[in-house]
Amino acid sequence: MLLCTKNQGCTAWHMAANHRKLELLQEIWEWAKENLTTEEIKNKLLLAPDINGNTAWHLSLYSREPRVLQKIWEWAKENITTEERKIKFLIATRREGKTA
Repeated sequence: MLLCTKNQGCTAWHMAANHRKLELLQEIWEWAKENLTTEEIKNKLLLAPDINGNTAWHLSLYSREPRVLQKIWEWAKENITTEERKIKFLIATRREGKTA
């Protein structure tokens, strides 16, 4: 199920996760590591919601692509504290109150 389209306030990061584009996610990640701070990576990529409150983590779950999900999880473990992963990543709710 594809939830994120260019008309729904999604970033390239969200769209790549939603459309199962692991290679594109990797390219964005590499660019981010070279150009953004750790805090910006956390807030503008890993924890950033789209207009519906979906993070790339939510969208990768909906896309049912284990490789994308695994890669985002690896990046989250490197850049988000355990508490933040629990509250803002794993059990973060979308706008209608659903978690990933």
